[in-house]
Amino acid sequence: MKETSPLNLYKQLPQTNCKKCGEETCMAFAAGLIARTRKVEDCTPLIEEKKYAKKLDALKTIVAPELKMIYVGVGDKQVKIGGEDVMFRHQMTFFNKPPFAYDVTDAMEEAKLIERVKKITNWKKFYIGKWERVEMIAVRSVTDDPAKFAACVKKVMENSDFPLILCSFNPAVLKAGLDVAGKAKPLIYAATKDNWKEVAQLAFDFKVPVVLSVPFDLDGLKSMAVTFASMGLTDLVLDPGTAPNGKMLQQTLQNFINLRRAAVEEAQRDIAYPVMALPINAWLTTDDPVRAAYWESVLTAAFTIRGGAVMIKHSTEPHSMMPDMHLRFNIYTDPRKPVQVKPGLYKVGNPGPESPVFVTTNFALTYYTVESDIASNAIDAYILAINTDGIGVQASVAGGQLNPTKIKDAMGETGFDWKGQKYPALVLPGMAAKFSGELEDLFAGQAKIMVGPEDSGRIVGWMKDMWPPK
Repeated sequence: MKETSPLNLYKQLPQTNCKKCGEETCMAFAAGLIARTRKVEDCTPLIEEKKYAKKLDALKTIVAPELKMIYVGVGDKQVKIGGEDVMFRHQMTFFNKPPFAYDVTDAMEEAKLIERVKKITNWKKFYIGKWERVEMIAVRSVTDDPAKFAACVKKVMENSDFPLILCSFNPAVLKAGLDVAGKAKPLIYAATKDNWKEVAQLAFDFKVPVVLSVPFDLDGLKSMAVTFASMGLTDLVLDPGTAPNGKMLQQTLQNFINLRRAAVEEAQRDIAYPVMALPINAWLTTDDPVRAAYWESVLTAAFTIRGGAVMIKHSTEPHSMMPDMHLRFNIYTDPRKPVQVKPGLYKVGNPGPESPVFVTTNFALTYYTVESDIASNAIDAYILAINTDGIGVQASVAGGQLNPTKIKDAMGETGFDWKGQKYPALVLPGMAAKFSGELEDLFAGQAKIMVGPEDSGRIVGWMKDMWPPK
């Protein structure tokens, strides 16, 4: 959907402001469609009344993403692949972060297989207010044995409810896996120039999405996509090839860019599908597991930035996983909306009458940095997060979003009992020191105003020197 004006979407709505969608006006609903906080189906008059049929068709065409969205899996663990509208994040935002699928193989011993599946399934990391998790498991056939592959898929499904990617170039092996997992709607990898007829039939019979793999031949990849679409198979993911190093890596990245540009900027609908990257190919370049894991992480970062919509990876070591999880999180946040926490008073540890109250903003990165620095040093404290519209301390002090009156009002709204504190004191961030005098007047008789460090990493030292207040 290249359309970013609510007015143009509004023209295709009933324009009755019936509020059945949950919005006050049809214009607000149109804005929600652009932000993807609303779906066309939320407008019940548009769906139910025949007189709006033409408008409904037109609206569906307008709001359809430039890059087709593919669904893999079922239930609450289902993942969305693709569905993007822009080349670059700053043009609007990206919506669906690329799922990371970590691999297992049908050659693994059962105990090790189960251990790895559980590790992948249970892995999570709290980062800036949200849990980052793995989303998928890629089951690779290295034995080329249909029976062993089916047994492996079954064992994976018994120990995880994650969506699967079934990986083999042998249609018989893929069918064996689909016989076990077909109802869970896995993604099958892959149709090639040699097996495309058989794999297309599997995709048709089991109604599952399929990866088309034509390495380093975009014309051939486009031709195969057109062929599959003519057969009624449009739940497609493209694999243009992933070279892990050398000059072909440059070509790989350029192919990813060209495919995204063809879909988003040139409206080439016959190749407007999400693209798969294979950072796991880094393991083909070296026998050193540390070096391979490092390079896999580098490749993942590059493809996250260059339009990789789903990726197959191997290393579950923290030094490989964490950088990519953090980068993906940052790239797939909405640049139009600062990441923020709910304003209010928070407890860290087990604060009591002798605990300080630290002031910060509700910009998530600032808040969680302060919270982490306090918690990691076993300091029991309160944190007052001021609503600055998600802006950090320095910018909000300069821009006026953080000011003495707002701090006073925010503290009052919490109902905090200063009389119950042995050391009633409010600790300002160092960058807000200029407010201390005015706040002393506003909190006269209630609390002492103290100025903390500019860097929350120095709070532990500040506490040793300045707390309790004299």
